[in-house]
Amino acid sequence: MATTAVEPVFIDTNTLVFSRIPTAPFHVEAATAINGYIQSGADLWVSRQILREFMSTVTRPQSFMRPLAIPQVDAEIRLIESAMHVADETAPVTARLLSLLAQIPCGGKQVHDANIVATMLTCGVPKLFTHNVSDFARFANLITVVPLGP
Repeated sequence: MATTAVEPVFIDTNTLVFSRIPTAPFHVEAATAINGYIQSGADLWVSRQILREFMSTVTRPQSFMRPLAIPQVDAEIRLIESAMHVADETAPVTARLLSLLAQIPCGGKQVHDANIVATMLTCGVPKLFTHNVSDFARFANLITVVPLGP
């Protein structure tokens, strides 16, 4: 019997926050999609950058939530780390980032998006699950952007 390999998926900060915070917009959609990836057997990936961005988001006031206390944040990070692969930002990621910056015009905050792509490429993760599709359009020839929602 032939089996079909399921491609790994990188989870962007926004979809991670939406999936973990019940009062967040798109909570049901993000949680359902991530659970679907898990049920399909896809390896889920985040990076240390995504974990830092997650912590930054959930520890400041949002329109949909009050800041989480550090013990709650700690529990969330431990849960995420146990459920997903966590990519470290290594020298090869930095080299790939510099190569991307030389190839694809971007600067300022866009460097953070380029770093996500560099991490994905270095780790062999072809898909990005995000709500910020336009932020990654410039990388469409390198990765598959999977939008949250229809």
